[in-house]
Amino acid sequence: MGAHVFVGDRAVIYCDAAGGPVDLGDGAHLNDGVRLQTGATGTISIGAGTHVQPDCQLSAYLASIHIGEEVEIGPRCAFYPYDHGVVAGRPIRDQPLRSKGDIVVGDGAWLGYGVIVLSGVVIGEGAVVGAGSVVTASIPANAIAAGVPARVLRLRQEPDG
Repeated sequence: MGAHVFVGDRAVIYCDAAGGPVDLGDGAHLNDGVRLQTGATGTISIGAGTHVQPDCQLSAYLASIHIGEEVEIGPRCAFYPYDHGVVAGRPIRDQPLRSKGDIVVGDGAWLGYGVIVLSGVVIGEGAVVGAGSVVTASIPANAIAAGVPARVLRLRQEPDG
C-alpha cells in the first residue's frame, strides 16, 4: 500500500484461494463499499492518484486488473477478467472459469457510473467511457466510447487556442 491511501467505510479487500496481491499506489482512494477480490492467480493494481467511487467491484480471477494513475472510476463500476462456462446440464457455478486476458485501464481514463469491463479489454490512456456502458472490446487512447456493447463515438480534441 502506498502513502496517503484512503480506504472508505465498508470497503473490502479479499484474497480468495490462490489469489495474488492487491497493490494500491500513493494517494489512491477506495471509497465506501468498494470490493477488491483476487483468486485463482489474479492480481489487482491501482495506480497513484486513482479514485474508485462507491460500490465498485473488481474481481480478479484467472487474470489481473491493472488500473493506471489518475484514473477516475465512477460509482458502481464492475471489472471481471473472467467468465464461467455455460455447458448445458451442469450448474453454472460448477463450470470452470475462463478468461480472454487481463483488464488494463490506461493513465487518466475516466469511466462513468455503472460501467462494466470484461476480460481481455484495454482502455487506453485518457479514454472516456460513458455511464452504463459494457466494455467487451478494447478502447483506444483518448477515445470517447459508450453503449452496450461500448463503441467509439469520437476522439477527444485538443482545446482551440
